[in-house]
Amino acid sequence: MKQKDIILLSEQEIKEKSHTEKNKLVKLKLQHAITPLQNPMELKNTRKNIARLSTERNKRKNKTTK
Repeated sequence: MKQKDIILLSEQEIKEKSHTEKNKLVKLKLQHAITPLQNPMELKNTRKNIARLSTERNKRKNKTTK
């Protein structure tokens, strides 16, 4: 998910996406611990998506408090 796509999401959608990405990361880590993933870059991309979502959420939060 690109940053420009995240900017277009509403606050509720960002929370939902963040929650689903975190669940996905937990599942991927568990699968990777049992057997190696076919695409281990999925872990990295999921972590980056979570970071992008939380960054956008914090930007909006800071913007409203100012």
